Amino acid sequence: MEIVVRLDVMLARRKMRSRELADLIGITEQNISLLKSGKVKGIRFETLAAICAALDCQPGDLLEAVAEASD
Repeated sequence: MEIVVRLDVMLARRKMRSRELADLIGITEQNISLLKSGKVKGIRFETLAAICAALDCQPGDLLEAVAEASD
């Protein structure tokens, strides 16, 4: 099972840019970019809560568990 980050989808739904979100929650735009691309190994609950508050969503709106394709 793989966890896929759907932050880009939620940003588009809220018509918000990465820079705006970064400014709202106090992290760098680079970190938002890394989250959107899924190139992070983890996220602090504090950061996840701040993103959810800024985007008025639930963690499940941002993260999705996807079964890995078998070879």
